[in-house]
Amino acid sequence: MTVTVETNATLAQAPEPAAEPAQAPRRPSLSPSRAADFKTCPLLYRFRTIDRLPERKSLAAVRGTLVHSVLERLYDLPAAQRTVEGALELLEPAWVELREEPGVAELFEVAQGEGAETDVNAPESLEAWLASAGKLVERYFTLEDPRRIEPEGREELVEVTLPDGLLLRGYVDRLDVARNGALRVVDYKTGSMPREAFESKALFQMKFYALVLWRTRGVVAAQLKLIYLGDGDALTYAPDEEELLRFERTLLAIWSAIERAVSTGDFRPNKTRLCGWCDHQAVCPAFGGTPPPFPAEAAAAAGWRTPLAIVEAD
Repeated sequence: MTVTVETNATLAQAPEPAAEPAQAPRRPSLSPSRAADFKTCPLLYRFRTIDRLPERKSLAAVRGTLVHSVLERLYDLPAAQRTVEGALELLEPAWVELREEPGVAELFEVAQGEGAETDVNAPESLEAWLASAGKLVERYFTLEDPRRIEPEGREELVEVTLPDGLLLRGYVDRLDVARNGALRVVDYKTGSMPREAFESKALFQMKFYALVLWRTRGVVAAQLKLIYLGDGDALTYAPDEEELLRFERTLLAIWSAIERAVSTGDFRPNKTRLCGWCDHQAVCPAFGGTPPPFPAEAAAAAGWRTPLAIVEAD
């Protein structure tokens, strides 16, 4: 819009305020974790993504967040200062920030309360818990020398819209680019490396990132690297274009199944041994619970094609 301002000795006309740019309509997206949720249990996907039911934080998950934060900040230091000692000095300030997040400080009150239910192998004190996080940070240095690495990105959002309109989004722990342009995608895990039979499940997330990077940069990642700090091991993999094309078709099939479930409000539970770690058993039919009514209005507002949206369109 062109605005003309006329001014003379007796009159000054202020320009009209520029109209605010229209916001793009919200639309759903698919991330590695949400795709994995739907594959594991469609009802879990609904509870987390559409209902957004609250979930308890766990000591293990918070420790993972803390260690990730330290390893991200480590690369803010000059290369010569990226030592074990330098990394451990980052632990306390990272914890000071993390404990301000809702529900984090309370975790330790619960873990140490008399008769309270706690995580398996919960530490006896905050000091012991912080020490366990420090051990994971120390172990990182047995797997890589950060003084020799200059990442292009850390905790970097990568996203792409596929030709059919599916928006893929995810955060990469670390992205390295060699002088010849070769890409390496790195993800930190605070657990132990899975057995060979479960490696494909572990690599699902990494192939997701590789697909997005291929579609945005036109380069297939030379290496996908999962670093397991729990046991000091690493899993590496080199994808190719054919495999990424197959993986893209897999994601499109998952997305089609999600859209069908949203359009009908029909998300089925899938009872597995993982149910023991789920916070939603009280509202899960597999455990005698009743799910809350499907939030069609909220889902439609978030861009989903729900039963409500379909009726209104008709």
